[in-house]
Amino acid sequence: MRERWQYQLRLYLDEGVAETARRDPGSPALHALKSVLDQHGATLASQLDAFEAYVAQAERDGPDSYPLYKWTKATLDDPEKRLKHLQAFALRIAGNEVYPRDAADALEADLRPLVGGGLVTRLTRHDTNPANNLPVPSEYR
Repeated sequence: MRERWQYQLRLYLDEGVAETARRDPGSPALHALKSVLDQHGATLASQLDAFEAYVAQAERDGPDSYPLYKWTKATLDDPEKRLKHLQAFALRIAGNEVYPRDAADALEADLRPLVGGGLVTRLTRHDTNPANNLPVPSEYR
């Protein structure tokens, strides 16, 4: 039986290396992380960059067509939230934003030893089950 949900892992990097990861993911400072990601065909995708691209596209096309525009824009305008998302990276496997449980499990198992070692501060797992995703706050609808 095919599993219903897909998964995504996210890494939170130390503030000191997050900017390096955004600008130069092949940097020697990220060697241990890059080695694990390469084994799984995975890449880092900056949450901050994704949010900035979404807002920029919405502003070009007209924000009314982008249901998350107000919320995303407010997040970028808040210095604390901006820093949080600067340190957050979604992991893509073979270019896919979400992937099957077995792929997420294998990648997560290999990344766990890096958590708390000065590079990766946190590792989270998310799924495509709508019940597990944050609703858009009413003030941003």
